[in-house]
Amino acid sequence: MKIFKKLLMVLLVLILVSGTICFIIGYSTYSKALSEKPLITRIDEIENSDNFVTFSDLPKNYLNAVVAVEDHRFYDHGPIDLIAICRAIWVNISNFELREGGSTITQQLAKNVVFSQEETASRKLGEIVCAFDIEKNYSKDDILTLYVNTCYFGEGYYGIYEASKGYYNKEPKDLTLDEATMLAGVPNAPSVYAPTVNPDLAKKRQKHVLNKMVEYGYISQEEANTI
Repeated sequence: MKIFKKLLMVLLVLILVSGTICFIIGYSTYSKALSEKPLITRIDEIENSDNFVTFSDLPKNYLNAVVAVEDHRFYDHGPIDLIAICRAIWVNISNFELREGGSTITQQLAKNVVFSQEETASRKLGEIVCAFDIEKNYSKDDILTLYVNTCYFGEGYYGIYEASKGYYNKEPKDLTLDEATMLAGVPNAPSVYAPTVNPDLAKKRQKHVLNKMVEYGYISQEEANTI
């Protein structure tokens, strides 16, 4: 019993120390990025750009598709999703490869707005610290709107406005369910899922988006079958 208690204490100390180190690294990385340009300035620039699409002008089907496929608990969790992180760790360990990530939409927005796309441990930790700052200052609807306005959709299209005009020659508000679900799946891997690059893979990804929307109650199976 005493040995168990000692091991437990050691484990708790290790968790506390590693957590502190991770926070220091993340905070330092985030602070360095903000020294170049403050978060509020970055977001103001995005919201004041000519192609910024407001929340009210984004189709409900498109927003639901993004949430369903990227972060279905988005409106229920905070800056990070511990359930998704634990699930991702289990899936990756079980398959001995990196198959699944646990990033929330807020974390992905942090990467789009503040950090480069370079995959490093320090950037990932900085992204988490940034996510807390974002959720402290912006609503969930604001965050989702900023996210879809900063995603890369392939073919040189940044943001949902350019993607909608570029792929379908129409305003985002006019996207059909077919078009909205196609675009919702592209940012996960633009070089693979852009409809003009790999039509078959793009349709397969779209089917995944539709299945997620059905699973989480955004559309019926009958609606999904029409696509």
